[in-house]
Amino acid sequence: MAASSPTSPTPSAPATPFSTVIRTASHEQHTEAENSSFMSDLLGGRLGVTAYRRYTEQLWFVYRALEGASEALADNPVAGPFIRPELARTAELERDLAHLGGSAWRDGLEPLPATAAYADRVAACARDWPAGYVAHHYTRYLGDLSGGQIIRGTAEKAWGFARKGDGVRFYVFEDIANPAAFKREYRTLLDALPVDDLEKQRVVDECKRAFRLNSAVFRELGEQFPLSA
Repeated sequence: MAASSPTSPTPSAPATPFSTVIRTASHEQHTEAENSSFMSDLLGGRLGVTAYRRYTEQLWFVYRALEGASEALADNPVAGPFIRPELARTAELERDLAHLGGSAWRDGLEPLPATAAYADRVAACARDWPAGYVAHHYTRYLGDLSGGQIIRGTAEKAWGFARKGDGVRFYVFEDIANPAAFKREYRTLLDALPVDDLEKQRVVDECKRAFRLNSAVFRELGEQFPLSA
């Protein structure tokens, strides 16, 4: 009687890259933010430059919180690899705001309540939870490199800013020659995030929270700038 051949183990399916997991899991919240009435009206060219300026002001508060932690996190094993000077946006936002509002653009400037909550959450993660900070870093910068370019094009056309000039410099990454390659490299860093599966799930949840915080800012901006009938 012939001996039966040993059964080969069934190969396990390759794990889904974390960059895919985080993108897929947050798709609903991302779509909600993109489709807010304020952003739809802004991208449709139906709002004036004052609304664009107010939006840019809110970004300044968020990016100050995000980039104010860069030096402290630069050597952190979890967040440090994502700290890239070519991404920094605060100086570009300030240049845009000076163009939009003059040299005194800071006078009387206050964040919307939703913006303050968003910036506070970013700062808290930067201080206490580096992996959570990565979630906010991801939602902001990869969005700027992707959909942010649509906003730049709309602003140039609707309000007459020079192409990639003052007023839209926030969206111009002069030190990133190949954005597509940079985004691939960034996703590779996400895939290699040195945390366990439970922590990765917490990062996914924080990413969803980041999009919800962003949506709340859009809602408050929409209340300030309802589209005229």
